[in-house]
Amino acid sequence: MVTTPSAPRSPDEGPLRGAARRDPLSALGAFIQLKGLKRSRQRDLVAQAFFAMGGHVPVEAVMARAREQDPHVSVATVYRTMKLLAACGLAVARQFGDGQTRYEPSTRRHADAHDHLICTGCGEIIEFESERISELQRRVARRHGFEVERRRVELYGRCAACRRAAPAQESA
Repeated sequence: MVTTPSAPRSPDEGPLRGAARRDPLSALGAFIQLKGLKRSRQRDLVAQAFFAMGGHVPVEAVMARAREQDPHVSVATVYRTMKLLAACGLAVARQFGDGQTRYEPSTRRHADAHDHLICTGCGEIIEFESERISELQRRVARRHGFEVERRRVELYGRCAACRRAAPAQESA
């Protein structure tokens, strides 16, 4: 029986290991070669744009940044490149309940160990880390005989700026 390994969830898994943290574009090139795909200038341009932006980036923003360098970069190239970055563990696709996929570089040290505060007013996304939350999750998992493969905490609410703006909007 032949099994196909699943896509790595972080750059520390699979063939890329820790090299992706040091040089994600070289890691992407190695993955492309491993998969027998062609490396292209436009694909590299999209990856460079994405890593330069950081944060939680929608595909449209990556496309706009890439098109600053080359107006001929196609929508298909951007989408395929982002999916490729996710498949090789260099990016994580995130859904924050608004129907838009955002990508986050997974080359950072805390790629799988951080959580998000999402403002339902303006859409701001704030990352945070909490060892207390992580420890509580580990304890709950142990208590139930559960082995955690990955975790995600998303807290939805209104940021301070939106809460301050709300009374002004209500009185208008």
